[in-house]
Amino acid sequence: MKQLLRQIHPLAWTIIIGTMFGRLVTSMSIPFLSIYLTRVLEASPTETGLTVAVSSLAGVLISFYGGYISDRIGRPIVMLVSVFSWAGVFFIFSSAQHLWVFFIANTLNGLCRAFFEPTSRALLSDITPSQHKLLVFNLRYAAINLGVVFGPIIGLYLGSAESTFPFIIAGMVYVMYGLVLLFQFSVRHTDLPRPVNTLAPSLRAALSITTRDRVFLMVLIGTTFCELGFGHFGSTLAQYLTLNPNIEEGSRIFSYMFSLNAMTVLLVQYPIVRTARHYSPIASLILGNILIAGSLLLFGWADGLVLLFISVILFTIGEVLLFTMMDLFIDRIAKPENKGIYFGTIGFNHLGSVIAPVFGGLLLGHFGAANGVSVFVPLAIATALGIPFLWRARQHQLSKESKKVFQASA
Repeated sequence: MKQLLRQIHPLAWTIIIGTMFGRLVTSMSIPFLSIYLTRVLEASPTETGLTVAVSSLAGVLISFYGGYISDRIGRPIVMLVSVFSWAGVFFIFSSAQHLWVFFIANTLNGLCRAFFEPTSRALLSDITPSQHKLLVFNLRYAAINLGVVFGPIIGLYLGSAESTFPFIIAGMVYVMYGLVLLFQFSVRHTDLPRPVNTLAPSLRAALSITTRDRVFLMVLIGTTFCELGFGHFGSTLAQYLTLNPNIEEGSRIFSYMFSLNAMTVLLVQYPIVRTARHYSPIASLILGNILIAGSLLLFGWADGLVLLFISVILFTIGEVLLFTMMDLFIDRIAKPENKGIYFGTIGFNHLGSVIAPVFGGLLLGHFGAANGVSVFVPLAIATALGIPFLWRARQHQLSKESKKVFQASA
């Protein structure tokens, strides 16, 4: 293992470690945003849902262009502009006092993430040999969750549910992340791949590249419903625990559940991925959808901490199956010159994260936080709607593979 880790590119290590610290500071602040808006600004569940959802909406509208433009002008420029802009957004959060300012700041938050995330993932794919890509993708995902293990607990003690001070820390960390990236890009510029397609297709033509791929298109639609289910963890569930009159110290319980989610990822990720790599990535996506939908049902029925924590563990296993195999799936089906396009286009599945806070907020407003079953059963059913699309993607994939075998034998 040590020999494998030494073979990982230094720039890849920079992205992985930067991702860990980035998620540490954002999980100190962003997960508590819905609680802060509800408790301090006294926003309604619907207003809170819309404010939280706008980040994902902005990401959906621009994520494709983020990956596309990185193919055309190069990864470093896109990453540097977006990471320093992201730092500025966190400083806006820290000084916000009105709901409309939070709405604008969260819109910009989604835009910066939509440019930076697919570009950094595409760069990891560019600089990593094929035999090490699964390891690197999983190290990045482990780094995300290592940061999230401690972030919510630190945020809880910093008063993130009642203060915007943690956003200042987040902004400072992203400034330092950007400076380290700038240094790495300057000293290792010869290792960086040049834009692979100097005559890049138009945006419309680039979009058609992915929409003509029936396997990818079905996965995109199916994982949109997966994102719908996943999006309730940081929005609907947080409000449900805070507003539920039958639950004491809901914000504290939520912070512990958030940390349990990250710790579970770190514990189960390696054995799950080691097993799942022997099967189709789409099969992992299907199982992940089932587990997330099932955990949402349990959240609604949970009447104590034990069942809530069991639900988090099931939710987390589904999350691992979903997100650790997604990058590998895209890397396998995308041509090198189109990886930025594919990594950007998959961001359209964040439409599910746009709908999740609004849908959950409407259900909470209508049924009330005391009626968990009426809130979470519709959420679970909506999540499970992705299974037929993922199943269809698997059938298309098997059909393509059988055609290749037939043509090779002929």
